[in-house]
Amino acid sequence: MTIPGTLLQQNEAVSSRKKANDIMKRSILYVLTLGIFLTATSELIVGGILPIMAEDLQISVALAGQLITAFSLAYAIGTPIAVALTSHLERKKVLLGALLVFILGCLLALWSTSFLTLLGSRVVVGTSAGLFLVVSFGAVSRLVSPDKIGSSISTLILGFSAALVLGTPIGIAISNSMGWRVIFLFLAVLGAVLLLVLIRLLPTMEGSPPVPFRSQLQLLLHPVLLLTFSFTLFRESGISMMNTYVSPYLVQILHYSISETGLLMLVLGLIGVLGARLGGHAADKWGTRRIILFSIVVLAASFGLLPLMVTSPIMGAAFLGVAFGTLFFVSPSIQTYLIQLSPASADLLLSVHSSFIQLGLASGAAIGGLLIHTTATVAYNPWGAGLFLTIGLGFILVAFSKQKQAQIVSG
Repeated sequence: MTIPGTLLQQNEAVSSRKKANDIMKRSILYVLTLGIFLTATSELIVGGILPIMAEDLQISVALAGQLITAFSLAYAIGTPIAVALTSHLERKKVLLGALLVFILGCLLALWSTSFLTLLGSRVVVGTSAGLFLVVSFGAVSRLVSPDKIGSSISTLILGFSAALVLGTPIGIAISNSMGWRVIFLFLAVLGAVLLLVLIRLLPTMEGSPPVPFRSQLQLLLHPVLLLTFSFTLFRESGISMMNTYVSPYLVQILHYSISETGLLMLVLGLIGVLGARLGGHAADKWGTRRIILFSIVVLAASFGLLPLMVTSPIMGAAFLGVAFGTLFFVSPSIQTYLIQLSPASADLLLSVHSSFIQLGLASGAAIGGLLIHTTATVAYNPWGAGLFLTIGLGFILVAFSKQKQAQIVSG
């Protein structure tokens, strides 16, 4: 016979353990988000301090710009390779190893005495940053229940959004006052602190069983995935075609001043942060496919209608606000959708997806620049972006249709 008081104590103990477990999971989620903030800041900051770095290294700004190219290529090519090579390893070790390599890459940048050494550091940092991001997504999907994956991933994406809004401006301020190398010192020190915290917090998570290369290739060549990656390529190209040149658009087309443009960029970034947070909860509540379709339609429409707002700067800024909020709003749904397609191969899919993101961003910026060069104005970039997003919408609609027929991609 169970004594009532004993039963009550048992229930309280179970409730206490559950609460402690939830707190632990939230703590891990927030620490990983801080890690993504650091890795994203390391990516974004260089674009803001290129002239300073070029002057210090006594090279042209164009040559210094190859530091961004090196990071992007390392991220796009190195991440899937690193994920494939480490997929069978325990996840905690991979996360800690990626963060340790990131720290070493930052220290290499700090102590670099030549452009080639600095270029090498960008390759190291780019590959490790990509690996840390992808494995963080995969680890979180294992730690939380399926109905919380979207909101948890949206928290991780906040790390990137915060780097865009806060990390880059803070980094530029540090560079102007103490020199650009100090930025990488701060990133290394903060990375080391996070490394120690993760050593203590992260539980052991087994890696995936070794999968033959042929099986991985068959998975990646699945029609649903090929269509989804094509969607990502056109989506990111469209976004980059506009977002890369959003500052000139605000100044030249909507006729905002330089100071007003700086404030608007901050506001747009904050809207993006809010969009990412809301998007994760929306994915959990209404499903990833609904959010993806809704967001792409709204985003394409926002860019498509933007040129019609040239006579009203306020309406133009409002449409850009909708666009920024929507593009971050959908991000958690896309990541969650890929995880749902093949949970066993989530890291591999997310790493290849990241490569298509980088490829899309690079090609969109190039196409957008070519459009400006051809038309001698940035006024038509929103229509180009809307066109690419509409093509992407076509790819994802076919992907959803084929997934219904195939039910699920097997891992």
